[in-house]
Amino acid sequence: MDHVELAMVLAVDGSASVTYEEFGLIAGGMAAALRDKTVVEGLVGKSVLSVLLWSGAGQQDILTNWTRIGSEADLRAFADEVENMPRTVKAGSTAIGEALLASLTLLAHVPAIPKRGIVNVIGDGRSNEGIAPGPIRDRMAAADITINGLCILHEEPDLVTSYTNEVIGGPGAFAVTCRDYADFTEAMRQKLTREITGEIV
Repeated sequence: MDHVELAMVLAVDGSASVTYEEFGLIAGGMAAALRDKTVVEGLVGKSVLSVLLWSGAGQQDILTNWTRIGSEADLRAFADEVENMPRTVKAGSTAIGEALLASLTLLAHVPAIPKRGIVNVIGDGRSNEGIAPGPIRDRMAAADITINGLCILHEEPDLVTSYTNEVIGGPGAFAVTCRDYADFTEAMRQKLTREITGEIV
Protein backbone atom coordinates (compact mmCIF):
# COMPACT_ATOMS: atom_id res chain seq x y z
CA MET A 1 0.00 0.00 0.00
CA ASP A 2 1.43 3.36 -0.98
CA HIS A 3 1.41 6.67 0.88
CA VAL A 4 -0.48 9.92 0.25
CA GLU A 5 -0.35 13.30 1.92
CA LEU A 6 -4.09 13.62 2.58
CA ALA A 7 -7.23 11.53 2.86
CA MET A 8 -10.32 13.75 3.08
CA VAL A 9 -13.99 12.99 3.61
CA LEU A 10 -16.33 15.73 2.37
CA ALA A 11 -19.31 15.20 4.70
CA VAL A 12 -22.32 17.12 3.36
CA ASP A 13 -25.53 18.02 5.19
CA GLY A 14 -28.62 16.74 3.38
CA SER A 15 -31.06 17.34 6.25
CA ALA A 16 -34.44 19.04 6.01
CA SER A 17 -33.03 22.49 6.85
CA VAL A 18 -31.24 22.44 3.48
CA THR A 19 -33.70 23.16 0.67
CA TYR A 20 -33.22 21.60 -2.75
CA GLU A 21 -32.07 24.94 -4.12
CA GLU A 22 -29.58 25.28 -1.27
CA PHE A 23 -28.36 21.72 -1.80
CA GLY A 24 -27.66 22.63 -5.41
CA LEU A 25 -25.69 25.67 -4.28
CA ILE A 26 -23.62 23.49 -1.92
CA ALA A 27 -22.87 21.00 -4.72
CA GLY A 28 -21.98 23.72 -7.20
CA GLY A 29 -19.93 25.65 -4.65
CA MET A 30 -17.95 22.59 -3.61
CA ALA A 31 -17.22 21.76 -7.26
CA ALA A 32 -16.11 25.33 -8.01
CA ALA A 33 -13.79 25.29 -4.98
CA LEU A 34 -12.30 21.96 -6.07
CA ARG A 35 -11.47 23.53 -9.45
CA ASP A 36 -9.61 26.48 -7.88
CA LYS A 37 -5.98 26.65 -9.06
CA THR A 38 -4.42 26.53 -5.58
CA VAL A 39 -6.71 23.69 -4.53
CA VAL A 40 -5.89 21.74 -7.69
CA GLU A 41 -2.15 22.16 -7.10
CA GLY A 42 -2.53 21.05 -3.50
CA LEU A 43 -4.59 17.92 -4.21
CA VAL A 44 -3.24 16.45 -7.44
CA GLY A 45 -0.81 13.62 -6.82
CA LYS A 46 -1.14 13.96 -3.06
CA SER A 47 -4.65 12.98 -2.02
CA VAL A 48 -7.57 10.60 -1.93
CA LEU A 49 -11.08 12.07 -1.56
CA SER A 50 -14.56 10.79 -0.79
CA VAL A 51 -18.04 12.28 -0.40
CA LEU A 52 -20.48 11.35 2.37
CA LEU A 53 -24.05 12.67 2.38
CA TRP A 54 -25.84 12.63 5.73
CA SER A 55 -28.96 13.80 7.53
CA GLY A 56 -30.77 12.06 10.40
CA ALA A 57 -30.08 8.83 12.28
CA GLY A 58 -29.43 5.98 9.88
CA GLN A 59 -29.28 8.36 6.92
CA GLN A 60 -25.68 8.32 5.70
CA ASP A 61 -24.71 7.50 2.14
CA ILE A 62 -21.27 7.29 0.54
CA LEU A 63 -21.89 9.14 -2.71
CA THR A 64 -18.32 8.84 -3.99
CA ASN A 65 -16.00 6.27 -2.46
CA TRP A 66 -12.28 6.87 -2.14
CA THR A 67 -10.97 8.44 -5.33
CA ARG A 68 -7.25 8.81 -5.92
CA ILE A 69 -6.45 12.26 -7.33
CA GLY A 70 -3.47 11.33 -9.47
CA SER A 71 -4.01 13.95 -12.17
CA GLU A 72 -5.92 17.12 -12.94
CA ALA A 73 -8.29 14.99 -15.01
CA ASP A 74 -9.03 12.87 -11.92
CA LEU A 75 -9.87 15.99 -9.93
CA ARG A 76 -12.02 17.43 -12.73
CA ALA A 77 -13.99 14.19 -12.88
CA PHE A 78 -14.37 14.17 -9.08
CA ALA A 79 -15.54 17.82 -9.11
CA ASP A 80 -18.07 16.95 -11.83
CA GLU A 81 -19.44 14.14 -9.63
CA VAL A 82 -19.70 16.54 -6.70
CA GLU A 83 -21.52 19.14 -8.81
CA ASN A 84 -24.08 16.55 -9.89
CA MET A 85 -24.37 14.63 -6.64
CA PRO A 86 -27.84 13.21 -6.03
CA ARG A 87 -29.72 13.81 -2.81
CA THR A 88 -30.00 10.18 -1.78
CA VAL A 89 -30.72 10.52 1.95
CA LYS A 90 -34.08 11.33 3.51
CA ALA A 91 -34.25 15.07 4.28
CA GLY A 92 -34.67 14.50 8.00
CA SER A 93 -33.00 15.67 11.19
CA THR A 94 -29.33 16.54 11.79
CA ALA A 95 -27.31 13.62 13.15
CA ILE A 96 -23.73 14.91 13.10
CA GLY A 97 -22.47 12.24 15.50
CA GLU A 98 -23.58 9.53 13.11
CA ALA A 99 -22.02 11.40 10.18
CA LEU A 100 -18.72 11.46 12.09
CA LEU A 101 -19.01 7.75 12.86
CA ALA A 102 -19.62 7.00 9.16
CA SER A 103 -16.62 9.18 8.28
CA LEU A 104 -14.46 7.30 10.78
CA THR A 105 -15.49 4.02 9.16
CA LEU A 106 -14.61 5.45 5.74
CA LEU A 107 -11.17 6.52 6.97
CA ALA A 108 -10.55 2.98 8.25
CA HIS A 109 -10.76 1.79 4.63
CA VAL A 110 -8.56 4.31 2.83
CA PRO A 111 -6.77 2.55 -0.07
CA ALA A 112 -3.46 4.22 0.85
CA ILE A 113 -1.58 5.28 3.97
CA PRO A 114 -2.34 8.99 4.53
CA LYS A 115 -0.07 11.35 6.41
CA ARG A 116 -3.20 13.32 7.40
CA GLY A 117 -6.86 12.39 7.68
CA ILE A 118 -9.45 15.18 7.53
CA VAL A 119 -13.24 15.14 7.78
CA ASN A 120 -14.71 18.27 6.24
CA VAL A 121 -18.16 18.73 7.84
CA ILE A 122 -20.44 21.08 5.89
CA GLY A 123 -23.77 22.01 7.44
CA ASP A 124 -26.29 24.65 8.49
CA GLY A 125 -27.56 23.28 11.82
CA ARG A 126 -26.53 21.78 15.14
CA SER A 127 -26.86 18.09 15.85
CA ASN A 128 -30.36 17.22 17.06
CA GLU A 129 -30.69 13.46 16.60
CA GLY A 130 -28.74 10.26 17.09
CA ILE A 131 -25.51 9.77 18.99
CA ALA A 132 -23.83 12.87 20.37
CA PRO A 133 -20.99 14.16 18.17
CA GLY A 134 -18.66 15.11 21.04
CA PRO A 135 -17.50 11.61 22.08
CA ILE A 136 -17.02 10.54 18.44
CA ARG A 137 -15.06 13.74 17.78
CA ASP A 138 -12.86 13.00 20.80
CA ARG A 139 -12.24 9.45 19.62
CA MET A 140 -11.24 10.68 16.16
CA ALA A 141 -9.03 13.44 17.55
CA ALA A 142 -7.25 10.87 19.72
CA ALA A 143 -6.45 9.00 16.49
CA ASP A 144 -4.98 12.22 14.98
CA ILE A 145 -7.92 12.68 12.62
CA THR A 146 -8.87 16.32 12.08
CA ILE A 147 -12.53 17.36 11.91
CA ASN A 148 -13.06 20.83 10.44
CA GLY A 149 -16.37 22.63 9.98
CA LEU A 150 -17.98 24.91 7.44
CA CYS A 151 -20.95 26.54 9.14
CA ILE A 152 -23.67 28.13 7.01
CA LEU A 153 -25.26 30.68 9.31
CA HIS A 154 -28.52 31.56 7.57
CA GLU A 155 -30.67 29.72 10.17
CA GLU A 156 -28.44 29.52 13.25
CA PRO A 157 -26.21 32.61 13.65
CA ASP A 158 -24.36 31.00 16.59
CA LEU A 159 -23.76 27.68 14.84
CA VAL A 160 -19.98 28.04 15.00
CA THR A 161 -20.21 27.86 18.82
CA SER A 162 -21.97 24.51 18.60
CA TYR A 163 -19.44 23.22 16.06
CA THR A 164 -16.53 24.41 18.22
CA ASN A 165 -17.92 22.72 21.33
CA GLU A 166 -19.16 19.47 19.77
CA VAL A 167 -17.85 18.87 16.25
CA ILE A 168 -14.39 20.15 15.34
CA GLY A 169 -11.28 18.59 16.82
CA GLY A 170 -7.93 16.97 16.13
CA PRO A 171 -4.66 18.47 14.87
CA GLY A 172 -5.10 22.07 13.67
CA ALA A 173 -8.91 21.88 13.70
CA PHE A 174 -10.86 24.98 12.71
CA ALA A 175 -14.30 26.14 11.58
CA VAL A 176 -15.11 28.72 8.94
CA THR A 177 -18.44 30.44 8.42
CA CYS A 178 -20.46 31.96 5.63
CA ARG A 179 -23.49 34.15 6.15
CA ASP A 180 -25.64 32.34 3.63
CA TYR A 181 -25.48 30.10 0.61
CA ALA A 182 -24.46 32.94 -1.70
CA ASP A 183 -21.12 33.12 0.13
CA PHE A 184 -20.58 29.38 0.20
CA THR A 185 -18.20 28.95 -2.75
CA GLU A 186 -15.62 31.39 -1.38
CA ALA A 187 -15.86 29.93 2.14
CA MET A 188 -15.33 26.43 0.74
CA ARG A 189 -12.37 27.59 -1.34
CA GLN A 190 -10.76 29.21 1.70
CA LYS A 191 -11.40 26.14 3.80
CA LEU A 192 -9.88 23.70 1.29
CA THR A 193 -6.89 25.99 0.76
CA ARG A 194 -6.25 26.17 4.49
CA GLU A 195 -6.64 22.42 4.87
CA ILE A 196 -4.19 21.77 2.07
CA THR A 197 -1.57 24.42 2.83
CA GLY A 198 -2.10 25.06 6.54
CA GLU A 199 -2.24 28.80 5.79
CA ILE A 200 -5.15 31.08 6.66
CA VAL A 201 -6.40 32.76 3.48
